[in-house]
Amino acid sequence: MWNINFISENDFTEHVKNTIKNYGEKLKPFDLKKFNINIIDPIKLIFDKLIYKYTWDEIIKNEIYRQRDKSNNNDIGYFHQRIFQYIKNCEVPRTGWDVIFFNDDGIKLPEGDIIKKIYIEMKNKHNTLNSSAGAKTYIKMQNKLLEDDNCACFLVEVIAKRSQNIIWSVNIDGKKFNHRKIRRVSIDQFYKIITGQGDAFYKICMVLPDVIAKIVKSSEIQTPKDTVISELKNISEHKNILFILALYLLGFGTYINFS
Repeated sequence: MWNINFISENDFTEHVKNTIKNYGEKLKPFDLKKFNINIIDPIKLIFDKLIYKYTWDEIIKNEIYRQRDKSNNNDIGYFHQRIFQYIKNCEVPRTGWDVIFFNDDGIKLPEGDIIKKIYIEMKNKHNTLNSSAGAKTYIKMQNKLLEDDNCACFLVEVIAKRSQNIIWSVNIDGKKFNHRKIRRVSIDQFYKIITGQGDAFYKICMVLPDVIAKIVKSSEIQTPKDTVISELKNISEHKNILFILALYLLGFGTYINFS
């Protein structure tokens, strides 16, 4: 039974499908060329293997996962942002802001202000916004408040330190700035504002695994069969060298003696 009333099952399923499609190239198998496209650090892999007592298979799989995971963050950002195009009173513009939420009946902020529109910048994780980017985002929000005094601006974080809806304070050129209409909000609190339901984000999280599993099962998506380990073993056998030297050749193949 679909028990979410702010997004339909069909819309949610379609959105998850589109998110999976965005994985695109990341679903393709890793061969040795793709594995080493940015030149790996063999010494780091050897430290990690011996300190954490991994097998060669485990350390190579971990590195492949790390490379995939690095590029997957944008796809997860797509999931968190674009879902709001299916939710009432939300807009996902092509440029400018990640999400815009409006309510002509008024939106009450914790300090008592009543506004009609919220402009949102979204971040996957609380620590991904450095001081320079944070200052730039804050200034953008200040400018929006100067244009429209009947709005608020939110920095919405998916992975926040805690559930929160607080005034965002930043330091710009050594001076501290804050404004009650510029806020730092965890995504659960943001869902509560736009749906009126405190458990809205919780409901999304609860249905997500089943929806992903059904889509993957019914589609042609297959687990990538990576060939990095077998190719490294073939190199070591063909050249009659140790596996560890085959790994060194990925990073140091043109260095003195290695070649």
